[in-house]
Amino acid sequence: MPLFFRKRKPSEEARKRLEYQMCLAKEAGADDILDISKCELSEIPFGAFATCKVLQKKVLIVHTNHLTSLLPKSCSLLSLATIKVLDLHDNQLTALPDDIGQLTALQVLNVERNQLTYLPRSIGNLIQLQTLNVKDNRLKELPDTLGELRSLRTLDISESEIQRLPQMLAHVRTLETLSLDASSMVYPPQEVCGAGTEAIQQFLCKASGLEYYPPSQYLLPVLEQDGAENSRDSPSGPTDRFSSEEVEWQNRFSDYEKRKEQKMLEKLEFERRLELGQREHAQLLQQSSSQKDEILQTVREEQSRLEQGLSERQRCLDAERQRLQEQLKQTEQNISNRIQKLLQENQRQKKSSEILKLLENERIRMEQLMSITQEETENLRRREIASAMQQMLTESCNSRLIQMAYESQRQNLVQQACSSMAEMDERFQQILSWQQMDQNKAISQILQESAMQKAAFEALQVKKDLMHRQIRKQIKLIETELLQLTQLELKRKSLDTEALQEMISEQRWVLSSLLQQLLKEKTQREEELREILTELEAKSETKQENYWLIQYQRLLNQKPLSLKLQEEGLERQLVALLVELSAEHYLPIFAHHRISLDMLSRMGPGDLAKVGVSEAGLRHQILRRAQELLDATRTRPELLKPPQGEVLPTAPEERPEAVRPSAPCAEVEAQTSECVVCLEREAQMIFLNCGHVCCCQQCCQPLRTCPLCRQDIAQRLRIYHSR
Repeated sequence: MPLFFRKRKPSEEARKRLEYQMCLAKEAGADDILDISKCELSEIPFGAFATCKVLQKKVLIVHTNHLTSLLPKSCSLLSLATIKVLDLHDNQLTALPDDIGQLTALQVLNVERNQLTYLPRSIGNLIQLQTLNVKDNRLKELPDTLGELRSLRTLDISESEIQRLPQMLAHVRTLETLSLDASSMVYPPQEVCGAGTEAIQQFLCKASGLEYYPPSQYLLPVLEQDGAENSRDSPSGPTDRFSSEEVEWQNRFSDYEKRKEQKMLEKLEFERRLELGQREHAQLLQQSSSQKDEILQTVREEQSRLEQGLSERQRCLDAERQRLQEQLKQTEQNISNRIQKLLQENQRQKKSSEILKLLENERIRMEQLMSITQEETENLRRREIASAMQQMLTESCNSRLIQMAYESQRQNLVQQACSSMAEMDERFQQILSWQQMDQNKAISQILQESAMQKAAFEALQVKKDLMHRQIRKQIKLIETELLQLTQLELKRKSLDTEALQEMISEQRWVLSSLLQQLLKEKTQREEELREILTELEAKSETKQENYWLIQYQRLLNQKPLSLKLQEEGLERQLVALLVELSAEHYLPIFAHHRISLDMLSRMGPGDLAKVGVSEAGLRHQILRRAQELLDATRTRPELLKPPQGEVLPTAPEERPEAVRPSAPCAEVEAQTSECVVCLEREAQMIFLNCGHVCCCQQCCQPLRTCPLCRQDIAQRLRIYHSR
């Protein structure tokens, strides 16, 4: 038997039968019988005990159910004290209550076809018990207390596992019928058990040392006691008991039949009313179900409408998000391409830096820097050179003023720089005062002061230096790319997406390393130019008049490399083509091999690679643009001829430096970024080593770590945005 099981739920028919029988037992004039059989009960309801106690029922019929216990919880067996007949057959009882002896009025106990394994010893207290039926159970023995049942007339223990009868059964002198399985008996022997009840009783009396008497001699007191109880229930009294017994029983049976017929009619009426109520209940349920279906349909339609709107909104959001992600991917691809080109440009510059450096040094040293001829002294354009020096000094002072304003903010806490700062301020005040003077006076003062002439020459030398200009151009490109990468990171964080974040971080680190390398190269190149200037100053003639003016004029009259190569025989269109493709560093190579547009039309990418053009994309662009120029010259041959009357300038005006990123210029110019600390001013500072451009000049001073990546700041670099 399982420890835990679910109670069986009675069927609807069984539930109706139970309700009907309970109502029938409570009606006025009802008999002493409570019949709750065939109701599929797992335990006797509490109402049945209450009904038996209050109405003093004498017959309790509970057969053909699923009972496993006679007494449920919170119920007392004393509630059945008036019961005379207890019918429990066809159930699943495993044991009777240990205090069943409290049912002293019990006369008939039927527990046939159950699962009893023993009988309680208190069963001997049922002194009025006349019939005990324990047929078809799992009993293996009978208690000795059965000998105390002085009124027992019928005992059925057949179809059980009992093999021995207790000797105390010989004290039951009223036993008339004893049913058992003689073939399975051990005590008394099988032949005695097969001889009948009288032989069994004689055997047991002989074994107990008692004298056997027939049951008829002991039945009279039992019958008298039963008749006395019946006569107490009858209004006619105890007289003529035996003569009127049969008539009384017939009257009672006829009354019982009448009441039974009346109850049947009442049952039919009750069932009719119940069926009518069920129909009304079904109609109400149907109406409620229809209303519920209508409400559910309305709710379903509303929910469908809301889900449709929500799905439409979600699709719009997904489309917008997809569009933004596509834009981000396109931006990332553009940045990646620009970074790749910057890296290629850097490699290309490294390869050609040595050539450019040698050419530049050779140019400077081969022009006989320390020799000044009489002709140059006579042809010195003093007024024009002094004016150019004054303009150069003005530009240099303006740029230095801006840089020194930034440096003064950083070095306020450094006490060792106080004296030098005071001197520089005095120097700047002096320069500013010169700017406010009359231009003729400033020019004459410049002509007289050798130190100012030297400063103007130094500024023009830095501006004219090709290597320094290329380094500045690359630094400007890297600053622009770092600004765009920082803006892309901030945009990704606002969109809450982390895709390709690692690739952006890697690109930022590559650009930061490249920027640091270029800053070192710029500083190194400035040191080389200072060494050249020191060498010029050391080897100059001590009393040479207008020495720095003559050097400034010589540097001003110097022709650019592209013009020299053009004069050496390189075609003007080819020079312009290389400058347009930012490949002017290959001009010496083209001039050395004397390559023309016509030769380019017969060359392939492999030939250019052998010449020294390392970039695959640049080789294809050079060949394509050369073919386009040749096609244009076939239709218009005058394009190859230089314009008549064209005079080559001796000192062409230098074009302003222009940053040429790989992406369209409009996209670069449109990029703006605000400070992530104050959210008001424009971001102007680059933090190294991380490479983020996220703070303005004022907010970056107290910071020791980057606000975006929390890495230590090793160096700060100011960006000057072009307006």
